Amino acid sequence: MVVIFIVSSIVGYFLIKNVPSLLHTPLMSGMNALSGITLLGALAATGKAILTLDMAYGYVAIVLAMINVAGGFGVTARMLKMFKREEK
Repeated sequence: MVVIFIVSSIVGYFLIKNVPSLLHTPLMSGMNALSGITLLGALAATGKAILTLDMAYGYVAIVLAMINVAGGFGVTARMLKMFKREEK
């Protein structure tokens, strides 16, 4: 589980680091989709868990990852609403 966590952290860091500041806003929803990698890592780690405590940690990781993904898409939707023109 530690190896999965470390690999997921490194992949996430490099994915976010390589996005230029000017492109961050338009690519925000795409980056939120890549946050799903964290969710997949949590699911894989929980599936491999044997001890009940490890399963509990995995469950918490899955819940937190889903909050991250759903919250990211919620923020993106609100941000995109600000750029819509009002119809007369």
